[in-house]
Amino acid sequence: MAKLTLGPLLRYVDEHAATIWVQADAACEVEILGTRERTWCVAGMHFALVAVSGLAAGEDHPYEVRLDGELAWPPPESPFPASTVRLPAHGARSKIVFGSCRITLPHEPPYTLRATRHPDGQGIDALRAYALRAAAAGGGPACPDMLLMLGDQIYADQPSPALKEAMARRPRPADVPADELADFGEYALAYHEAWREPAVRWLLSTVPTTMVFDDHEIHAEWRISQAWLDEMNAEPWFDRHIRAGLMAYWVFQHLGNLSPEDLEAAGLYDEVRASDDAAELLASRMDTEGRQVGHSRWSFARDIGDARLVVVDSRAGRKVTPGGRELVQDEEWEWIRTQARRPARHLLVASSVPFLLAPGLHHAEAWDEALTDGVWGAFGAWAGERLRRIAVMDHWAAFQRTHRRFAEFVDDVAHGREGEAPAALVMLSGDVHHCYLAQVAFRPGSGSHIPVWQAVCSGFRKELAPHERAVIALGHSGLAGRLGARLTRAAKVPPLPFGWRVVERPAYANQIATLTLHGERAHVQVEAVVDDTWQAPELQVAFARELTAGRYGAAGTTASGASPAGSSPVSTPLSPAR
Repeated sequence: MAKLTLGPLLRYVDEHAATIWVQADAACEVEILGTRERTWCVAGMHFALVAVSGLAAGEDHPYEVRLDGELAWPPPESPFPASTVRLPAHGARSKIVFGSCRITLPHEPPYTLRATRHPDGQGIDALRAYALRAAAAGGGPACPDMLLMLGDQIYADQPSPALKEAMARRPRPADVPADELADFGEYALAYHEAWREPAVRWLLSTVPTTMVFDDHEIHAEWRISQAWLDEMNAEPWFDRHIRAGLMAYWVFQHLGNLSPEDLEAAGLYDEVRASDDAAELLASRMDTEGRQVGHSRWSFARDIGDARLVVVDSRAGRKVTPGGRELVQDEEWEWIRTQARRPARHLLVASSVPFLLAPGLHHAEAWDEALTDGVWGAFGAWAGERLRRIAVMDHWAAFQRTHRRFAEFVDDVAHGREGEAPAALVMLSGDVHHCYLAQVAFRPGSGSHIPVWQAVCSGFRKELAPHERAVIALGHSGLAGRLGARLTRAAKVPPLPFGWRVVERPAYANQIATLTLHGERAHVQVEAVVDDTWQAPELQVAFARELTAGRYGAAGTTASGASPAGSSPVSTPLSPAR
């Protein structure tokens, strides 16, 4: 009898249909809410993506998973509420929970200690804490409408002690380093470890989950520069590693981001289902995806309520040729602008790496790119490349041509040049292992009246080392912003068409954020874990702010509870990019 290996994961949901992803330990027929689907096979493993339709919108529909007719989910005597599917009702309030960066370690000391207290500490898992709270509230209506996971769902280059032990028991090619995942099977083990914890597994079964990768799903600093690519491509094992990582990403993450119609139009999904074992087929398709040009296959867009969410691949689509670096290429920009023109009350644009850093950090990355491109000669270019790698300068600001195009895009949306301006433009990002909120302002008299914000939440469970935290804190200081501005002027970096300030900064504990949309209102809240509550983890508010308050009354209201460890919401003056 087939058994459930992983899942179910509730993935794509709209007003008409939902998809639910499962992995089984043998070929079988999967049945969910009366819909049946045969599993398909990759590298001897069996998966299914079941598309369910015909459900009433706005209601919670409890479901079970049956394999060849036998009940496989929920587990016997499960302490959690029923897993449910809820299709969104038109005009209803939408709650999007988001964040990034979740390393998998045991939920016990010393791993639950802060990084400042133990070298193995990564703090308390904010995603698990949120799942336990939602379960205690009864699930269903207590759950958000989407979980948006903005990268580093696994750390392929930092396997846990348990995963290393499992890898050591497997036959592995001799040329693969001991701490690198060797093949699709080892990637599958990493995803199992990340998602099998009971509370998290239940949450993923009942909250529609949207995901995009960042570097650690493949390798730290993935596509940071051409020098990095040359160095890694010289390793005989790395091409196989890239293919395996992208195959696993397609199976475990990307498939569920797409609607049934998009899956059918793409064609690859049908080819995989028709194969006896699709491992070679997927490997051949992923062979060049790490070096692709043009529009990225990994970017996608979807509606949530009356908001439009555009998720931009800020990794695989990069061009890293010195002097011509681009984080997003021409065909991708056309796709992004097309998505933004679709009528929506709110426009949400998401990237795994932040669009807008603290001004001090922004200027440092912009200056470094100019340095690397030779503005101060050959030695400066060498030093710039070294600094880029050491300080991991790979955000939008480190790709200035792309960043200026992005800023022009934001300016066009805010001024109604991409169709009717939305009620708000909100950018969502992760990656940087702390959270902050940035407010964008345009030049006086520009005619823009819509609020534009960026909310950054990272990580679910990935703390900064003490020296990293010190660097981030310096980057958020006014002094760093002023000194950085002088450096970029000296390096002749062109200014952006708007400025921004960090109005809530920064919280360093593990955290999780919620964006709530209702009509024209938009509200964001970040909650951080409370220290020393690992046995019964707690969350409390680091900051909360009404993003559209300027339209309705008081400006930018902040509500905070008792500050979690590491939070320090401080406002800074508006800083232009230059």
